[in-house]
Parts: sequence; C-alpha cells; structure tokens
Amino acid sequence: MPGRRERKGTVKKRSPWTVLLILLALLAAGLLAAVLAVNHFRQQAANTVVQEAEQEETGNTVTVGGQEVEIDEELPQSDLEEEHFTANEDGTVTYSGQALYGIDVSAHQGEIDWAAVAADGVEFAILRIGYRGYSEGTLNQDGQFPANYEGATANGLTVGVYFFSQAVSAEEAEEEAQQVLAWLEGLEIDGPVVFDWEEIEDSDTARTNGLDGETVTACAKAFCQVIQEAGYTPMVYCNGMLGYLSYDLTELEGVGIWYAEYGDYPSYAYQVEIWQYSNTGTVDGVSEQVDRNIWFQD
Repeated sequence: MPGRRERKGTVKKRSPWTVLLILLALLAAGLLAAVLAVNHFRQQAANTVVQEAEQEETGNTVTVGGQEVEIDEELPQSDLEEEHFTANEDGTVTYSGQALYGIDVSAHQGEIDWAAVAADGVEFAILRIGYRGYSEGTLNQDGQFPANYEGATANGLTVGVYFFSQAVSAEEAEEEAQQVLAWLEGLEIDGPVVFDWEEIEDSDTARTNGLDGETVTACAKAFCQVIQEAGYTPMVYCNGMLGYLSYDLTELEGVGIWYAEYGDYPSYAYQVEIWQYSNTGTVDGVSEQVDRNIWFQD
C-alpha cells in the first residue's frame, strides 16, 4: 500500500569451503563422464576389430569343384606368389628363388637319351617305379624304370621315384610301399619317394571309383609311414581336387606336397615342395611330351 515500507530480501552468503566443495563435485562429475565416454569408444573400437577379424577368418576359403572349402590356418601355408614366377617363350617357367628344374617320366615316354636331357638343363627327374592296375589291382614295375634310373643317375641328375597307386585300403597302400622298397634295394636315390593316388576318369571298371577322402588319406598315411621308416623322404602327389577335397593334411604331418596345377603359379593354399606346372613340355632327348616341374629349395 502507498506509504508502507517494503522489506528488502536478505541474501545469505556461502562460505568459501562450501563453494570449493561444489566446484570439486562438479569437476569429479565431469571427469567421470569423460572416463565413461572414453571407455565407450574403446569398447566400440574393440568390437570393430573383432568383427573385422571374424570377417577375415570366415572369408579365408577357396572354391574347388563347386565346393567352398575353409583353409586350415594351423597347417603350413604357401608363401608362393604369382610375381615369383616368369613364363618363358619356350613354355618353361622360372622361379625367382632357389630351385631345381626337372621332369617326371614313365614308360609312356619310351626310351630316353638322358645325356641330352641333362644337356638341356634338366636337373632332377622323378621316375615312375611302378603302378597298381586300376581294374585288377595287380602290382607292376614300370618297364622303363631300370633304364631310366641308370641313365638319369649316370648323367648327374637328382633322382626321386613315384608309385602310381590304386589302393583301396591302408593295407594295400602298405603293400605298395613294401614293393617299392624291394625295387629300390641296392639303389641310391636322393629325391623323394612319392605316393601318387589318382582317380581314373571315364572308367566304369576302376576299383577306386567313389573312394572317400578318409580312406584316401589313410592310404597315403600308411604308404608314407613305411617309406619314412625305411629312411626315405615321403611325398604325396595331388591336384586341387585331391588336395582340398580328399586329403586331410592334418593326418600327413611332415609329408611334402608335389602339386599339379597347369597355370601361372601354384595357387594351392598350403606349402608346396614341388610344382608340376605343365604336362605338355618338350625336352631334348625325350621324344614324347613330358611333365615339367620346379622343386623349391628356399
């Protein structure tokens, strides 16, 4: 009302200690919020790394024969890349690292002039020592093996042998290995002894038709164990179909791979000892076409 004195409100002053506590509380709240934010972003980053790793792992596959096969990263991986190889005009391939260059032969190549072969730059030869018939299953020595062995060794080539298997059980594979050892008695070789099991295409009478991968692996394992126990170096020959879809390489630890792939480089995911890169090679001293190989030494 006019003429009436108005009371002024009073302000209570805070003590310095109260102000300090309020500031400290605000500072602590800000620090806590910052820590929570950092942890949140760190967790997001960690989740992203895990997801990327999972995508990389699930993407480590190869498609062969219409089937997608996951690569076993626990096995020795191949370090061979396309840039390591040069294709030459004469049909040969050169490797940038240390290697020996060679051929593999059988009675199909007929009589061979091994002096001419050596003069043409061939450094090693893998000779077929024998085979099992794919219909009746009999064991046979290659008709040209004695002459090929004598000619190749006399001309300074490194020599290995392979057996063309049609085993349908581990027991038959052991029988094949024992026969190979009997044929090698008294001979010296410094290359591998190779188990060469192959499917017979376009044959209704092949005894190995439809043999499953587990059995094929058991045959290779049995053969290679006998060969290794005798002091020789075992090896398994395969292409992509056998190498990915039949052989369980975890059961063939310590056994080298001789890999057949006719292309620019061996694209097999796992470690390769020898690469057969052509089955239409020409070499002086051999009248028929011959398989060409590179034996990696590095």
